Amino acid sequence: MSNWIKEIDIAITVCDKDGIITSMNDKAKGTFKDDGGDKLIGTNVLDCHPEPSKTQLSDMLKNQTKNVYTIEKQGKKKLILQSPYTVNNEYAGFIEFSFEIPSEMKHFVRG
Repeated sequence: MSNWIKEIDIAITVCDKDGIITSMNDKAKGTFKDDGGDKLIGTNVLDCHPEPSKTQLSDMLKNQTKNVYTIEKQGKKKLILQSPYTVNNEYAGFIEFSFEIPSEMKHFVRG
């Protein structure tokens, strides 16, 4: 993993098309430390989620669909982007980006 990916202040978790977690950067390992941190690598991402999230994620893996949403946890608002990725134009799995956002955020409409 490139140093900038490893150290960026965005949690990045990668899983293969079967849902096996293959990579986590430092922020993701810290974010999920109570769930095992880097010990999650090699486990199935579906085992980390309760219903109905587990079923939704399973469907996303199968149908290669994107999911974007915000959450608030422990007083911090986050944007979550879960997206399929490809290697050599072939579906390879999912990547999740999770990063904190301000509770109030500017929004611009550009032409």
